[in-house]
Amino acid sequence: MTKSANSAYSAAGVNIEAGYEAVRLMKEHVKRTTTEGVLSPIGGFGGLFAPDLTGMEEPVLVSGTDGVGTKLKLAFLMDKHDTVGQDCVAMCVNDIVCSGARPLFFLDYVAVGKNEPEKVASIVKGVADGCVQSGCALIGGETAEMPGFYPEDEYDLAGFAVGIVDKKKIIDGTKLSEGDVLLGLASTGVHSNGFSLVRKLFNISESAVLNESIDSLGTTLGEALLAPTRIYVKAILSLMEKVEIKAISHITGGGFIENVPRMMREGLTAVLDTASYPLPPIFKLMQEVGNIPAHEMYNTFNMGIGMIVAVSADKADEAKAILEAAGETVYKIGVVEKGEEGVKIL
Repeated sequence: MTKSANSAYSAAGVNIEAGYEAVRLMKEHVKRTTTEGVLSPIGGFGGLFAPDLTGMEEPVLVSGTDGVGTKLKLAFLMDKHDTVGQDCVAMCVNDIVCSGARPLFFLDYVAVGKNEPEKVASIVKGVADGCVQSGCALIGGETAEMPGFYPEDEYDLAGFAVGIVDKKKIIDGTKLSEGDVLLGLASTGVHSNGFSLVRKLFNISESAVLNESIDSLGTTLGEALLAPTRIYVKAILSLMEKVEIKAISHITGGGFIENVPRMMREGLTAVLDTASYPLPPIFKLMQEVGNIPAHEMYNTFNMGIGMIVAVSADKADEAKAILEAAGETVYKIGVVEKGEEGVKIL
């Protein structure tokens, strides 16, 4: 039996031919992410990957899953779909590198109201961009056309990543001690959290709001908000080769207040000085527009710091230089002290 249009299914709103075309268009993007461990081309029932375990005594798999959330609403309004895929990858790989794991592969799930092949391929391009930036392979995924469940011009996007680390090299905060220095790696903006509040603050329900140029941002509101989540994987892996990292926190939903304590061990507190780095204009604007208390801002957004890395005080300058050589903007934003609060924000 050959591939052919299914008139009954098409009448129900599912275009099988569009699905075939979407797969054809995305193959060029998937190909860019191929690494040595990939054993199967796209299109099989399962993605096959053979990890290189050379030099590892006790390999441990580390996994993470996430989506893009309501930031997608901005992509719909701006009709720009080639960056949200990077957001999806970033939310997963930035999480697993906190354990010291090197990402191996990624799978995505795109659910659409109507399968428009070019749009789906654009989404997957962003996923591929994120995979290339983090050094992992896109080995599979799923595109589901769900008429009646999603509006025709909307979709959802989620995925998961799997990485690997030698057990003895797992970063878990157990080696943290008083006096350790906390390095903050700059974010590219809001990243992929807090967009339900963002949309409410700016009353974002039409593209005109997003196309407005704002002097303090140096760009349009939409461009500033849709900036893709920064991927820190290669910089962190580079640092791990030369300096012992004691703990890492990916600053996502919940901001500093929720995420920083996750990197601390009992009896220690992260003391963060917010005056130690420049607050990006987008956060100043949101706080002013919504008259939001500082505590709530630091409990919702990354506030310009996408990742925090803890190292010994005598290694802080070296670590900062290594991260900067890898392309990151880095600030000494705090220290580890004795205490039970988990985090203090000054």
